[in-house]
Amino acid sequence: MAIIDVIREKLRNQEYEFALPHFFEELTNDNLIFADIEMAIANGQISRKFTRDPRGTRYEVVGPSTDGRKIAVICRIKSTEKLLLITTYALEEGK
Repeated sequence: MAIIDVIREKLRNQEYEFALPHFFEELTNDNLIFADIEMAIANGQISRKFTRDPRGTRYEVVGPSTDGRKIAVICRIKSTEKLLLITTYALEEGK
């Protein structure tokens, strides 16, 4: 199964955790709601993979928000097999 499918399945099955309080601070900073995260992961693609983190590979999933903006979600699969939602942000036009 492709990693994007694993991420989507974990989100659908509510097998996730948040990097607190950072994830919610960034969610609020860009006027996002959790439905935006769900939509971006459901309809987006992995645009970057960060492999040098000793805690594990992180993935940048880029997709649409509910209001049509392009957003990114940084996440990783933890050793517990839960999806860790680390941060999120709206992408500026042209990125």
